[in-house]
Amino acid sequence: MRKGISLFLVALAVTFTQCKNEAYQAQSTTADTATATTAAPAQKEYKYETVPNDPLNARIYTLDNGLKVYLTDYEDAPRIQTYIAVRAGSKNDPANATGLAHYLEHMVFKGTSKLGTQNWEREKAELGKIEALYEQHRNTTDPATRKKIYHQIDSISGVAATFAVANEYDKILGAIGAKGTNAYTSVEQTVYTNDIPTNQLERWVALEADRFGELVPRLFHTELEAVYEEKNRSLDNDGWKMYEALFAGLFQEHQYGTQTTIGTIEHLKNPSITEIKKYFDQYYVPNNMALALSGDIDFDETIRIIDTHFGKLKQKPVPTFAVAQEKPIAQPIVKEVKGPSAESIAIGYRFPGMSSRDALVLSMISNILYNGQAGLIDLNLNQQQKVLQAYGYDNQMRDYSVFRLGGSPRQGQSLDEVKKLLLAQVDLVKQGKFEDWLIPAVVNDYKITLMQEYENNNSRADAFVTAFVNGIDWKTYVNRPEEFAKITKQEVVEVANKYLNDNYVLVYKRTDKNAEVAKVEKPTITPVPVNRDAQSAYYKAFMAEEAPALTPVFVDYKADIKEAKLKNDIPLLYTQNKENGLFQLYYILDMGTNNDPKLGMAVNYLRYLGNDKYSAEELKKEFYKLGTSFNVSTSGDQVYVTLSGLDENFEEALALFENTLQNPKPNQEALKDMVDGMLKSRADAKLNKSVILNQALVNFAKYGPKNPFTTNLSEKQLKAVKPQELVNIIKSIPTYEHRVLYYGPRETPAIVAALNTGHQVPAKLTPVPAEKIFPELEIKQPAVYWVDYNMVQAELLFLTKSLPYDKAMVPTARLYNEYFGGGMSSIVFQELRESKALAYSAYSAYSTATKKDRSNYNLSYIGTQADKLPEAMAGMQELLNEMPLADENFANAKASLRNSISSERITKASILFDYERAKRLGLDYDIRRDVYESANSLTFSQLQEFQQKFIKGQPQAILVIGSKDRLNFKELAKYGKVKQLKLEEIFGY
Repeated sequence: MRKGISLFLVALAVTFTQCKNEAYQAQSTTADTATATTAAPAQKEYKYETVPNDPLNARIYTLDNGLKVYLTDYEDAPRIQTYIAVRAGSKNDPANATGLAHYLEHMVFKGTSKLGTQNWEREKAELGKIEALYEQHRNTTDPATRKKIYHQIDSISGVAATFAVANEYDKILGAIGAKGTNAYTSVEQTVYTNDIPTNQLERWVALEADRFGELVPRLFHTELEAVYEEKNRSLDNDGWKMYEALFAGLFQEHQYGTQTTIGTIEHLKNPSITEIKKYFDQYYVPNNMALALSGDIDFDETIRIIDTHFGKLKQKPVPTFAVAQEKPIAQPIVKEVKGPSAESIAIGYRFPGMSSRDALVLSMISNILYNGQAGLIDLNLNQQQKVLQAYGYDNQMRDYSVFRLGGSPRQGQSLDEVKKLLLAQVDLVKQGKFEDWLIPAVVNDYKITLMQEYENNNSRADAFVTAFVNGIDWKTYVNRPEEFAKITKQEVVEVANKYLNDNYVLVYKRTDKNAEVAKVEKPTITPVPVNRDAQSAYYKAFMAEEAPALTPVFVDYKADIKEAKLKNDIPLLYTQNKENGLFQLYYILDMGTNNDPKLGMAVNYLRYLGNDKYSAEELKKEFYKLGTSFNVSTSGDQVYVTLSGLDENFEEALALFENTLQNPKPNQEALKDMVDGMLKSRADAKLNKSVILNQALVNFAKYGPKNPFTTNLSEKQLKAVKPQELVNIIKSIPTYEHRVLYYGPRETPAIVAALNTGHQVPAKLTPVPAEKIFPELEIKQPAVYWVDYNMVQAELLFLTKSLPYDKAMVPTARLYNEYFGGGMSSIVFQELRESKALAYSAYSAYSTATKKDRSNYNLSYIGTQADKLPEAMAGMQELLNEMPLADENFANAKASLRNSISSERITKASILFDYERAKRLGLDYDIRRDVYESANSLTFSQLQEFQQKFIKGQPQAILVIGSKDRLNFKELAKYGKVKQLKLEEIFGY
């Protein structure tokens, strides 16, 4: 991925839709109505495939050149989610050049012979030299000669870069209001993503058709360094290492296991531009690609636009992929991974590919075992606290699928004990020892999941990608839920016995804080110019075009939210769901764990308790049968009590829900197990580098050692808590003043009546206690706080405290973030990654407070190899103190803000929560209105004034996590007094 890689890519369970037969229709797309006296020119007719009862009402076209186009109209906002999918991924990499598909993904963002260049002929000549040198470098083994060749590459790359214009593609997408501009590479596919305003459709299509028409590998060696950093991040991630070990064991012949998506260190150090071009020419062809669009579209206009531009791409034969046949696994294959994070276990089984019937049954098996509520693992292991946590899921791919089980041990529990418990649940499925209601409940849960997913354009378009990549025609894909519902218990048992035996791969993750960590060594790279002020002729022409304007729609809280009073004057805020039969219900209390740490403990305890009618396990089953779920959660200053699911079962679910709150039954054994689990989770958190940096260190810097993160009960206090004490807290939750939020299909009188009958509250509600506020520290002197962690990279946060929240600052802050540090066309990204190759991930943001009277903060991040620390820190500080002026970037940032806001729509339950956020800030209107109205008039001088006043030269707390053996403490000392913090200091235990 370009912006950040999910270090554990999971192909989620198959998405199911409803229906039956395929229908083919011809549609004439005529732009204008002909007069009676003038013959209309012949218009091209586009045939498309539809499937009756398809919940997406999709049309699937195939252009003359073989390009598949999937379209679905969903007008939640004037925006379109787009995916461009190439049916080729890391399994198609040459065995001697792994990581190639992923690296190519990065290069597709670099422009064309017209976009991203000032003088193509001169740039082309230099790029040719660079390509030839990389081939020499790849075929040379002598270290001294390789170093000399790389020095030439570095030198010529600097020359080539003088003719390039970095990030022009990203600048265009930012200016037109696109969001989520990115890409990902997996084993089967490479997919390019954008979420665009509807009025920019034709411009986007033209741009993408040009981009996929040719590959220009410009700025290659700086981007290669970004890929090195991405590789190092994966080497620092124990979860990723477990994933690779599991797949290597399961697939000893197939590329799923014999090569990885990001590639080996050796192959990354010996890249081939020639091989990358060859891959592009072979696989990036229209008959091997698909466009998947979901949003506010006109079918006829959209397909005509796509054909006009993408129809020019030439069809070519695509290499046939020979699927390696795996031998049966005769006995368990055992592997071990070591690293500093908490210990865990993974077990993997091999299944057939997604299009097979057995893979469909695997989805059922997966949900019988683990569905988050009432699966065998949920109830027998997690609910009963026999392990710290356990899970199971299926990862379905085209050639094979994987069923993975995993778990983390409790204190004193061995990994083998966790393994035994997990395999025992598998044995229950194989023996058919699960209740008959579970399969129909799983089917029902899938229907609910689909309804939820298809309220989102991402999920709608991604369904198309899944079908295309796995070679499943749309009729078959749409019919999957119908086939899923036909699965019988006997079939589940048969498939489980066929595939779930001693044929698994077992991966032990052992905790070893001193484990050796491999890394890609840093090459010598001279920073290249990004030429921010230059523009290609293509860019100028593109930006000169104008799209039809969109009118923004802001939330009107008074008009968009209905208010009512329940009994005892409880406020009800309500928006109606006019789309499907699902509801969301919330009771919100303005008190939290800052007031009483035991509140969080009590809320956690509730999940392990039954009531006067059901045991804890039976409660989970009853909610799952009803197609509903409940949850109670806390933050520092709020309690959320949540019920959601099928509205047709609202009354029954509400009664069950209320009885659970009113009549929880204390359980001493459950409390003891929960406390033991909390202590183990606390210990594991101290092994998690993300928690250490982003929670523990940040809170320490903001508030000192006594802060919201360290507001915990001590081990002694935890063990002294009595069951009845927590039960009393649970029962008290509905007795405090609270408000109710409802999003669902019922009209106001109906929901008021149902809640007045079902919501059990005392005659007089108790006022919530005054909020406990932690004083924010003044950051008066620069300081560097660091924590030792065995890792290849170093990760740094630069924290500056600013003024308390002021709504007048919001427009300028939003524009500053857009211009300076918020995306791939931002100044920070261009300088630190594109020009200097100092980081895979870097950003900076001025974050406005989430509550009035709280402070704003500026937070900047960079993750880099430890040996690049001096350059990375200097680079970030230079930008923070001397923000460069780039006129075109600034104009694009303003356009991006306005185009994004004009096409955004806050709808459904989000209206309620947007109102909640506004109230916390003392606002009674949609603050986006101020941003939109101010964006055009703001000047760079105002932005510069903002930067100089609130960011430049401001004292910082620099937070660092890295290995003591790799960090450069002399360099760190240049930025403030360096202090090592022990985990006990920042965790409070």
